[in-house]
Amino acid sequence: MPSGKGSKLLRYIEHRLRISLVDNRTIVGTFLAFDKHLNLVLVDAEEFRTLNKNRAAILEERVEKRSLGLIILRGENVVSMAVEGPPPPSAKNRAAAGGPGMARGVGRGSMPPPPAAGMPPRGGAPMGLGAAPVHGVGGMAAGLPPPGMGMPPPPMGRGMPPPGMGRGGY
Repeated sequence: MPSGKGSKLLRYIEHRLRISLVDNRTIVGTFLAFDKHLNLVLVDAEEFRTLNKNRAAILEERVEKRSLGLIILRGENVVSMAVEGPPPPSAKNRAAAGGPGMARGVGRGSMPPPPAAGMPPRGGAPMGLGAAPVHGVGGMAAGLPPPGMGMPPPPMGRGMPPPGMGRGGY
């Protein structure tokens, strides 16, 4: 196993981190990911900024807090990182519990629910359309040959690309 910075940072994924930046701001958030430039991805991030006021030899210090949410920190701005807290006990606990009602999968690969009592079975053509095709919808146009049949290919000039390989996108 490599012992570079990447493998050392991997053990802190999903930990709560306190990150100091070059402009004296501090970001606290849950560490999700990083890259080769040490850019960091944090979720549930909060920014803390210390403001100093010096009035008549009275030093006043105030900390402003701002909620940021999901952020990406540029690695160039990071001065230090410290662990604030451990990761959650398990990923299962992070998932929200289901609300009222019953969830059912829809779309490809899942079967539709069975019809309710007294309802006609599903499947086949939509209501009002029989199983037969409708005149003028789909199929071949009357009086025209099928594509590629009955018409000679377009002439190719010297130095011309084959059909479909030109720059026009046609």
